[in-house]
Amino acid sequence: MTAAQAAAWGATGDHSPLMDNYGSPPRLFVKGSGAELYDADGTRHLDFLCGLAVTGLGHAHPAITEAVAAQAGTLTHTSNLFANEHQAPVAETLNRLIDAGSGQVLFQNSGAEANEAALKLVRKYQGRGRHGVVSALRSFHGRTLMSLAATGQPEKHEPFQPLPEGFRHVVWNDLAEFERSLTPEVGGVILESVQGEGGVNPADDDYLRGVRQICDERGLLLIFDEVQAGMGRTGTWFGFQHAGVRPDVVTMAKGIANGMPVGAMWARDDVAAAFVPGDHGSTYAGQPLALSAARATLVELERIDAPAVARAHEATFRSLLEPMAAVDHVRGRGLLLGVELTPEALAGRKAGDIARACLDRGLVVNGVTPTALRLAPPFIVTDEQIAEGVEIIGAAIAEGAA
Repeated sequence: MTAAQAAAWGATGDHSPLMDNYGSPPRLFVKGSGAELYDADGTRHLDFLCGLAVTGLGHAHPAITEAVAAQAGTLTHTSNLFANEHQAPVAETLNRLIDAGSGQVLFQNSGAEANEAALKLVRKYQGRGRHGVVSALRSFHGRTLMSLAATGQPEKHEPFQPLPEGFRHVVWNDLAEFERSLTPEVGGVILESVQGEGGVNPADDDYLRGVRQICDERGLLLIFDEVQAGMGRTGTWFGFQHAGVRPDVVTMAKGIANGMPVGAMWARDDVAAAFVPGDHGSTYAGQPLALSAARATLVELERIDAPAVARAHEATFRSLLEPMAAVDHVRGRGLLLGVELTPEALAGRKAGDIARACLDRGLVVNGVTPTALRLAPPFIVTDEQIAEGVEIIGAAIAEGAA
């Protein structure tokens, strides 16, 4: 961050008024338009990260801007003691897009909150003695205590032990190990269709089908965490739909409102009925201002057929990235891609170093593992912008490898 950006940010001297929870930010962005961001110095950046798969329709989208501005001038908040005009339409749209039979929605403010609600719902539905939950190693489900316990990354657990008990983590895409983990106290399973924070690792379709069958045989609730992979990003409305399986519970957030804080949990009707008034709640969840953005976002995502757009852009990205000598392989689906770099391309660096070099050249990506970049650009990105971004990645790799 330049001195001018630091001054605009409000940092003075060696002390910041903000906790050092996210480290030192390398840029202060002050404006966005479509797939582009502008920092406080006026420098343009292509945004291939979308605030971690959030702004799928790009920045300052006119339909979202208009909806939020109109709602802000009318009514922003009433609490969940009262209804508002956006709740039912948004819930009905989500139920239709999930396409897994009749279900109900509970609004939250984030993906972590949605997962926390889902894990509580499993406990309430299954009852005492069946409170255990299985998740995958390298998964990520949030940073609240229970969603952190579900997260399959032990290094994130250690500073906060003891965590809530009852969680176990199994090798990703290994159906035999999954089945071996199922002791009588297990009542639920939580899986991402694509592990986002774990490295952009897609689930095998046959694995998800096998998990669904085992859950049916044993009476287990299957939760799909679609916080990062949902809302059309992987080329279907939700990532589990690639495997043709049916969820019992779905959690979502990120792309649902194009940057406004909205999360949601969907559950099939009989499971949803386990929650009664007072079991779970959130003061801001489902408030009219945030849901006005969600409603407008869903309308626009359907209008452009976001899953089809994601599939088309994936083909363009792969056609440009896969022939590069620096790229070992490209994994993921749609517009959630992991670019695995070769040891020769890394030349002793980590993917985070490459991401910083990309940022200096005007491209926002991140190092999702020490050896892989994550790309999560918006649906509205153009072929020309994709080509420009891939060229920047190539230049950033070559700069340090020379």
